[in-house]
Amino acid sequence: MPDYMFLLESRLSPEQRAVMLRVQELSAALGFNVYLTGGTVRDLVTGASLRDLDFTVEGNPSKIAHELEKGGAKILSDDEKLRHVEVLFAGDCEGSISAARDDHYVRPGTRPEIRWSTIMEDLRRRDFSLNAIAISLNPASRGLLLDPTNGLSDIERAEVRALTIHSFTNQPVRLLRVLRFAARMGFKIEQRTQEWFDLAIERNLQQTIAPEDAGGELRAVAREERPSVVLKAWEEHDLLAAVNPVLAKKHPAYDAIGRLMKVREDLFTAGFRPRLAAPMLLAILGRLKDRELANVLSKAGFRSAESEAALGFEEESLEAQKELVGRKMNAPVDAFRFLEKMPLDQVAYLMAESNKSAALSKIRAFLNKWRPIRIALPVVATELEALGMPRGTKFDQIVEQVFAMQLTGRGKTREEREKILRKLSGIKEPPKKKEKEKKPAKGADKAHAAAAMGDAAHKKHAAARIEATKQAAKGKPVPPKPHAKHAGPASHGKSVASGKKSHGRK
Repeated sequence: MPDYMFLLESRLSPEQRAVMLRVQELSAALGFNVYLTGGTVRDLVTGASLRDLDFTVEGNPSKIAHELEKGGAKILSDDEKLRHVEVLFAGDCEGSISAARDDHYVRPGTRPEIRWSTIMEDLRRRDFSLNAIAISLNPASRGLLLDPTNGLSDIERAEVRALTIHSFTNQPVRLLRVLRFAARMGFKIEQRTQEWFDLAIERNLQQTIAPEDAGGELRAVAREERPSVVLKAWEEHDLLAAVNPVLAKKHPAYDAIGRLMKVREDLFTAGFRPRLAAPMLLAILGRLKDRELANVLSKAGFRSAESEAALGFEEESLEAQKELVGRKMNAPVDAFRFLEKMPLDQVAYLMAESNKSAALSKIRAFLNKWRPIRIALPVVATELEALGMPRGTKFDQIVEQVFAMQLTGRGKTREEREKILRKLSGIKEPPKKKEKEKKPAKGADKAHAAAAMGDAAHKKHAAARIEATKQAAKGKPVPPKPHAKHAGPASHGKSVASGKKSHGRK
């Protein structure tokens, strides 16, 4: 049997791993058994990215959620009736915590009676077998896979299988859901499930889908990685009208959806994990007028605060764009700080829909140039520390100043950064060490002087030879070579004597 716990931990991000450990700790402290269930386990088995962490506890999930809230989590919704809490965990991880329950139907199609139960009963009451799988997070059974409906086999066969013949009768919204799962995963609908599906359509059960249930599916589609595939599957089966007749008439804005999907890929490449439910919902409903859009959201069960946020999203994004291209954002460092704080879904919306080249160029620079420089900023801090400056307020200010310079193209090389850091910190370069002059060896001066005298004598002798050659060429007698100093007197005597004899003969 595969080690599902090791597989799970190896696939979790550090933030998701921290959330899982914290939920385990709180459940143990409260005496609850806790399990990872549904989509988390399904995505783990199929190799899909783990987008959400779905926990099921044998107890009250609100107690865990409120403890998580103290640590920075945000409760998005809390359904006290179903004991289901949607949570944005610390570290921007999405997920839910639900109570294990059993839905008891007195007759098919009636509202169920909710009974709090064990994890095995909770798994058996679910919609499809691929969602009826769990992994235990409890100390005594940690990593144990629970699969009472044989969902793993259906995943291996790439099939979506409903658990009972009354699946669509009890909850007609599953007509939308089965197509969503099949389209998302590229699975086919299991043969008997297809028969039950066709029978439900013949009986027009799609017309009995509650608007708030259809709204839940609309929310889910907005969070899909490939919403167009799901929407087209709904259109092919004439089920888009079950979501909203106006949407079925005007059709989803597939061009806008495609642009936003391309932006999502760019953001993933840049290292982000974007949550684009708000802009994607607007893209899906992009062909509707404002009044029609408001009506769709209202009928889909969106709370007033949610509707206002969705309806005002475009205006807020355009206001942010106006500020981004203003004079206050001329300096790259100012634009960087603004975009760093700007909600990522607004950034994505502008990337997909804006026609302002100035705004788009700054956003692209932020994603592809400025953020990598920011990520590498610890290197600058290390270099400044190596120069001898202690960490502190001034230290941090200098690092930020260098970052601002780097955004303008300065300080690319280590040597250039060192000059900048020295100038900003006032740390001068150490003086260069002078080379010590070597003392001459004993007798070296005398040898040098002797060599110089010998060189001079040699030059003088060479000059004399040249002069003699010139005299011989003119027919003049060549003067005798000078002799050494000690021979001077004798030579001088002979010359005098010779002169006297000549003079006598005359």
